[in-house]
Amino acid sequence: MRLLMIQHVSCEGPGLLQDILEQNGWETDIRCMDMPGITLPENLNGYDAFIILGGPMGAYEEKRYPYPYGVEDLVLEAAAKNIPTVGICLGGQIIARSLGAGVAPNPEKEIGWSLIKILDEGKASRLFHESPDFLSVFQWHGDTFSLPEGAILLASSEQCQNQAFVYNNNIWALQFHLEVNPDMIQSWSEVYREQFLNNLTAILQAENAGEDK
Repeated sequence: MRLLMIQHVSCEGPGLLQDILEQNGWETDIRCMDMPGITLPENLNGYDAFIILGGPMGAYEEKRYPYPYGVEDLVLEAAAKNIPTVGICLGGQIIARSLGAGVAPNPEKEIGWSLIKILDEGKASRLFHESPDFLSVFQWHGDTFSLPEGAILLASSEQCQNQAFVYNNNIWALQFHLEVNPDMIQSWSEVYREQFLNNLTAILQAENAGEDK
């Protein structure tokens, strides 16, 4: 079994997914798009599954990062060929755009651990089967996706309404990160330190503004 994985930046790799995939016999073709000379495959011929990881760019920044157009084409091919596909954070947003939905800033950034509610539709899905009502997941995003026509919302939260959806029973988009391990969280805290501190400052300012009213 062979899987294509799109990794947008070096610091946001497969994490926990790599060991699980290897243990289950998957051969993984990882395309890290910030490495020199790396290109997308022309199609999904020869692949049995497709994963799109997260990244710091916006799904709508195709003029700055043109290759997501090619990723969107691969998503449409996966949908047409019924190839199992998962998008994580930016990957989920790219999936949403490829299926005709919008991506825009979320009312608030989510950074760190938070609870998501698994909806009844989620509990009936293969992904969240036998999950509890609430799951603690790791978040690091400022944007969020809308639901494509025909997609089913599986999970939600107070801070971000659309946390996960499934389309055509084979395309899965997640807003949160299920792949992170402790080393990745430490690395992101260093690489994205300025973003983290700016977010913390904004939270403190909002709280102070509320107390002054």
